[in-house]
Amino acid sequence: MVALVVAAAVGVGAYAPDAVEKWIPAAGGYARVTHALLFGRDKAPPAPTQAAANAPAPPRRPLVTVAAARRADYPVYVDGLGQAQAYNTVTVRTRVDGEVTKIAFDEGQLLKQGDLVAQIDPRPYQAALDQAVAKQAQDQANLANAKLDLQRYATLAKQNFATQQQLDTQNALVNQLIASIAADAAAIDAARVQLDYATITAPLSGRAGFRLVDQGNMVNAAQQTSIVAIAQLQPIAVVFTAPQDDLPRIQDAMAAGAPQVLVSTSDGARLLATGKLTVIDNQVDPTTGTIRLKAEFANQDQALWPGLAVSTRLMVSLEKNVLVVPIEAIQHGPDGLYAYVVDAGDRVATRPLTVSHQDEALAVVAKGLNDGDRVVTFGQYGLQPGSAVSIDATAKAGS
Repeated sequence: MVALVVAAAVGVGAYAPDAVEKWIPAAGGYARVTHALLFGRDKAPPAPTQAAANAPAPPRRPLVTVAAARRADYPVYVDGLGQAQAYNTVTVRTRVDGEVTKIAFDEGQLLKQGDLVAQIDPRPYQAALDQAVAKQAQDQANLANAKLDLQRYATLAKQNFATQQQLDTQNALVNQLIASIAADAAAIDAARVQLDYATITAPLSGRAGFRLVDQGNMVNAAQQTSIVAIAQLQPIAVVFTAPQDDLPRIQDAMAAGAPQVLVSTSDGARLLATGKLTVIDNQVDPTTGTIRLKAEFANQDQALWPGLAVSTRLMVSLEKNVLVVPIEAIQHGPDGLYAYVVDAGDRVATRPLTVSHQDEALAVVAKGLNDGDRVVTFGQYGLQPGSAVSIDATAKAGS
């Protein structure tokens, strides 16, 4: 009976191996072998073993992004903080007394040098000028008559009909009138200046601020009444500071020519203008250990405004043909700086580095890398020396 049962089971397994595997998984492999032998299969699949079933899948390679070390010119900057200032600021005041009859500008208006700003009532000063001109004409007439009398006295004196004293007195009168005419000319010039002061014009090109005096008000030169302040914005200046230790490099750069200065927003997110260094202060601030610097900018787009806080970058040198890598490749370890380098077989190794300069984008490697070495810029977490990696071909080079 046992033999019959076994024979029946083998027959069923050979004829329907799928059913045997469904109900008795451990015998499924043998049933498939028997089925292949009886029904003409060329090659039966080997029976699975428990060890093969439990074998772990091969580990996946870490995915990394790489960039090649390359040669480039690297500008060296000194970073600082500063504030924009108007290149020139003028507070417009009256130089004569009188009533303001006209305000000729709008608040915030761009004024050109010579534009009318305000008009003071000119009538008193025009009258003073006319009076000085009339006085000069009177003295000129008196001088002409005195010269004629002098000629007469000179003729009479030769004929002994006039004394020498009379001749000398008349000559003194002529000289006196000549001096009076000179004084009249000076008085005319003074009166004309006062009249010109009644017309107030812009002393420079710039932007007007708030109006400080309204039309119809009385102004007084002795009280220094302000009418408006004009700030020159084109060009504009930026005053900033740098550490005193950088002063020798800044002086060398200044001696070679006006070095470039980049100005960005206070958070450094957006570049505002590019200018040049013009002034190094004559002393170091002992309380802060910094030196004050001034740079000039054309400011054609008026991106800089007086009082605006900015970040500054002063270029002190340009290193030629140095080896640079993305800043993301630089790693910090207990023994210093290092980077992961990928060889031709896509295996990583660590390289200790010496970095001479770095910024938010690039680092200058003075020692530790060669031109063309591939360094890992993303995916360093979990890497071990000698481990194989997969390189992300979709990432941009250097990212």
